[in-house]
Amino acid sequence: MSAKAHLSPVWLRIFELEVAHGEGVYLYATDGRRYLDFTSGIGVTNTGHCHPKVVAAIQEQAARLLHGQINIVIHRPVLELVEELLTIVPAPLDTFFFANSGAEAVEAAVKLARYATGRPNIIVFQGSFHGRTHMAMALTTSKTIYRAGYQPLPAGVYVAPYPYAYRYGWDEETTLRFCLRELDLLLKSQTAPEETAAILVEPILGEGGYVVPPRGFLTALRERCDHYGILLIADEVQTGFGRTGRFFAVEHEGVAPDILIMAKGIASGLPLSGIAARADLMARWKPGAHGGTFGANAVACAAAVATIRVMKEEKLPENAAARGTELLEGLRRLAPRFPAIGDVRGRGLMVGVEFTRNGEPDTALAKAVQAACFRRGLLLLTCGTYDNVIRWIPPLIVTAGQIQEGLHIFEEALGEAMEAAV
Repeated sequence: MSAKAHLSPVWLRIFELEVAHGEGVYLYATDGRRYLDFTSGIGVTNTGHCHPKVVAAIQEQAARLLHGQINIVIHRPVLELVEELLTIVPAPLDTFFFANSGAEAVEAAVKLARYATGRPNIIVFQGSFHGRTHMAMALTTSKTIYRAGYQPLPAGVYVAPYPYAYRYGWDEETTLRFCLRELDLLLKSQTAPEETAAILVEPILGEGGYVVPPRGFLTALRERCDHYGILLIADEVQTGFGRTGRFFAVEHEGVAPDILIMAKGIASGLPLSGIAARADLMARWKPGAHGGTFGANAVACAAAVATIRVMKEEKLPENAAARGTELLEGLRRLAPRFPAIGDVRGRGLMVGVEFTRNGEPDTALAKAVQAACFRRGLLLLTCGTYDNVIRWIPPLIVTAGQIQEGLHIFEEALGEAMEAAV
């Protein structure tokens, strides 16, 4: 029996692909075949696979100190990381807590919000994904598979509609008004403002379908939080670190959250996550009220420092904005020829293509297109409650030529899949 047979089946196998190594935007299989990786390990390898400067930082730090538990010692990489983050996180966020995964960072944000406010409840949005630990599952509403079999989940979570204009079939202004009215109703009917600790939101819906909300949504949330003394938490696990053309997606509306959640692209593939908040808010968290053994790992922090510096030096957020425009334009040119493409949306290099048939989600076609792309050497993922959205999340180092290569493969795959579906 092969070693693969001993891996837990709980890991959903998207592709049966054994990889030997990665370089830039490419993965190389053990059989020598090269794949254009437009998954980035689910939005993690924003600097590409094995960026030389990140690898060098990891190698150098590994020879100095692998682990220095932060309750016991403070190492130089964590201090350098703080210095770098202070140059990119929205003001007035200036104090940081580090963990290992996105779910852990979400848990930390919720714990801080409840502890600091003395309030129990959290508002999230329909279609959200915030992780797979117990509290994070309670906050997640994108698919039942993430929650089924684990109920009952922690209480104190209330769900408001996300302004998903294509799903509702309305224009953005109508959708925004509706969703804000429903949020106001929620605060009147289910969780009173004085018992609501935080509103937790993805600035762009991730696993729920790569939905870009109408402009003004985040601003309206900020206004309501300020009015009621509720904390605004931005989950930038997937949208952060240049993905949308800015270091953080909240920058597109000029909104500063009270707590910012970071993970995925922060360290180019090493496990690291964190939250940022104002010093006065963090000061309400009693020492010892939260912690963890591996948070702020020295090697992961060194990788994160190198990652941020590479993003600045190589202008990767700017490249994401430019290449994202080319990608959106290319996909929108395909849409009239392929009626199954119901919507093309995104910001920067976070782009979704939604497939529908007779107005209903077409999961089978999305999966068929994904499989046809894989056979041609292009890796893409699906998302959305019905898995009918193909998401494009290439590394931020991607070139215009590689975007065109991906679009060419996608066009061929579309033709094959639609012909087979007739």
